[in-house]
Amino acid sequence: MKLGDLALKIGGKCHGNTDLEVKTLGTLEDAGPNEITFLVSSALRDDLARCRAGAVILLEEDLDAWSGPAIVCDNPHLGYARAARALDNTPTPTAGIHPSAVVAASAQIADDASVGPNCVVEEGVKIGESVVLGPGCVIGEGACIGDGTRLFANVTVSREVSIGERCFIKSGAVLGSDGFGNTNEEGHWVRIPQLGSLTIGDDVQVGAATTIDRGAIGDTVISKGVVIDNLVQIGHNVQIGEDSAVVSCVGIAGSVVIGKRCILAGAVGVADHVRICDDVHLTGMAMVTGSIDKPGMYSSGTGLLPTAEWRKAAVRFRQLDDLAKRVKALEKK
Repeated sequence: MKLGDLALKIGGKCHGNTDLEVKTLGTLEDAGPNEITFLVSSALRDDLARCRAGAVILLEEDLDAWSGPAIVCDNPHLGYARAARALDNTPTPTAGIHPSAVVAASAQIADDASVGPNCVVEEGVKIGESVVLGPGCVIGEGACIGDGTRLFANVTVSREVSIGERCFIKSGAVLGSDGFGNTNEEGHWVRIPQLGSLTIGDDVQVGAATTIDRGAIGDTVISKGVVIDNLVQIGHNVQIGEDSAVVSCVGIAGSVVIGKRCILAGAVGVADHVRICDDVHLTGMAMVTGSIDKPGMYSSGTGLLPTAEWRKAAVRFRQLDDLAKRVKALEKK
């Protein structure tokens, strides 16, 4: 792609040779003459002197530090993201149903959809235009997949699950599995059938080996624009608001409601029935046991310490309750 055309696609202004042929992206350190890179921060502008890329995406204020062709963007990282989309060379399978796929007679599949090897598509499934099902996907009875959505290998979509348009579901995800519904009778666990389903909005990303449970009664809901990383567990009847982000190894218990534009960083845990308002950022390993009704950043994970110091701190933490009682006793005297 010519540099001038790429600039138009990413919403930037081209400087220098607009006819430069750009083949792919590269790092600031390793990009070659037919690759484009980006300067994420002005603090790194001195690195441009050693850069050998064909072109750089950067801020206007950093243009004087670079002698070659460039694309000026207000947000170079966003420019990089758009360039990556424009130059994406991920193979797209051809339309059609692979001979090894097992497809029910009542399934409705768009002519330009691709159903890969060893897929199973059950009764009453609806698959929209330009949908891609990678090898080994299983689509349960009555499920619906919107236009332009791509499922990579071995994704399982359970019965009656609804997935919106342009979603991106990575390998091994399980969507709409039965939630962890059990009750106890005289010391024995009794399984509760999960009668709801799962609704996923448009432009949602779901990471590899992530599981999202169906609702016990009513649906689990993942709203449009939500991005979910690998190895995430989302329990039954959870609702996640638009444009929220859930990072790897997060666990969300049942019936949690999360607002719009929230960020749950790595290994966050959220207890059942908690409500989290819009614009909340939970830092890594935070444990949420109560509702949050004010936007902002919240933390509870223990920061890293040398082991000897951490052990001392752990002992002192256990002594806090006794210390508080002694202080209260002294205050009464």
